[in-house]
Amino acid sequence: MKNLLLFSILMLFLGDALAQRIPNADTVVVTKHQITANGQKFSYTAHAGTQPVWDTKGKVLATVHYTYYTRDGIDNKAKRPLVISFNGGPGSGSVWMHVAYTGPKLLNIDDEGYPLQPYGVKENPYSILDVADIVFVDPINTGFSRILDEKADRTQFFGVNADIKYLAEWINTFVTRYNRWTSPKYLIGESYGTTRVSGLALELQNSQWMYLNGVILVSPTELGIRRDGAVEKANIWPYYTAAAWYHKRLNPELQSRDLEEILPEVEKFTIDELLPAIARGSSLEASQKEAIIKKMARYSSLSETVIAQNNLDISTSLFWKELLRDKGQTIGRLDSRYIGVDQRDGGERPDYNAELSSWLHSFTPAINYYYANELNYKTDVKYNMFGSVHPWDNSNDRTGYNLREAMASNPYLHLMVQSGYFDGACDYFNAKYNLWQMDPSGKLASRMSFIGYRSGHMMYLRKEDLIKANEDIRQFIKKSLPAADKAAKY
Repeated sequence: MKNLLLFSILMLFLGDALAQRIPNADTVVVTKHQITANGQKFSYTAHAGTQPVWDTKGKVLATVHYTYYTRDGIDNKAKRPLVISFNGGPGSGSVWMHVAYTGPKLLNIDDEGYPLQPYGVKENPYSILDVADIVFVDPINTGFSRILDEKADRTQFFGVNADIKYLAEWINTFVTRYNRWTSPKYLIGESYGTTRVSGLALELQNSQWMYLNGVILVSPTELGIRRDGAVEKANIWPYYTAAAWYHKRLNPELQSRDLEEILPEVEKFTIDELLPAIARGSSLEASQKEAIIKKMARYSSLSETVIAQNNLDISTSLFWKELLRDKGQTIGRLDSRYIGVDQRDGGERPDYNAELSSWLHSFTPAINYYYANELNYKTDVKYNMFGSVHPWDNSNDRTGYNLREAMASNPYLHLMVQSGYFDGACDYFNAKYNLWQMDPSGKLASRMSFIGYRSGHMMYLRKEDLIKANEDIRQFIKKSLPAADKAAKY
């Protein structure tokens, strides 16, 4: 009877622990693994855990979940790069790059990025773990991260600058706990994560006195760089050409040419002809307007009638609906290679995002399986692919200019931008435009680079680009590591 009572108490305790829907503030689970990456076979250690966010009085307000991978057998961490990885949203977890890009595991998809069953993960032979340790971070209310103090002011987490401020403090603690102050450090962010890491580059310097070697922007946002009016309407056109080329909608002369041969021509048209034409508005002479419309139609495959009816202003949502309207199909927003089917062919926008539906199909089962079964991180806390971070304060976003300032004051700091040509949300030409406006003098150009890929927002979902993009990161890291005797000075 006594043993039965003890067993019942034990089961009650375990049941409460397993049923907990709020994460513990400070935990870590350590597991050991092996991988062959970039042709090298080695062992590595994974730390999956949570680390608190405190207020100024030391009270725990929230906890941030992370997954930290380190290559074993490294004696000198001072020479071992550390890559700190964020995804976007702003309410999205780090799952995307974690199990599809730079991490040691890949989700089960085909070579173009479409879901396959059975769901799960496999080894990533292209991971950058051979040259750098990586920590994937889930900001508050994404992944397993949560606010723990129900009275905490949400505005100190959910906003462009609030997000940057608390994460800079969090990174300081993480780097201290894992003894990585002497390591070369890199930030990589995707989508809204590019806003986040651009701001963090300067915040880490100014408030944490932590200096970086590199920042990698994957499918960057506008970074607080305004482009209203004619600039906004014109800049999207090279993406329209790329998407039309992919779906074989261009005229035979253009379609027969390689994409990267066509795009410079369209970019020149965009800057030299389309932008000033849109700026002219009703003052544009009829003959000039007709000539511009013909070129817009040529470079997009849209009809001259549709372009004229919309006063040379084709929204992205209309383009996604219009490009394949005659076939009864729509194209994806974040990756226009993906095709959707609407309830009706009429209308000015697709019913749903074809690409996002496909991605959630394969990513959600994979990340939940991976944490529980391979990283032994077992919890009843829900992994938020997208968490509630609203209302989000977008005011005073100067993150692009902050990144430029960080680069100007730190001669070691390099920047690489990676963009997919078929991304209609964070398009590649606007990513180039960011660089031009961040550094109008060109004084930092030698430390800035842009690379385009023949896929969409998550270019790494396409196997060919997964291989190339990881190698591009590998080479970027090597290039931005200064020689032992090279001082940080102009």
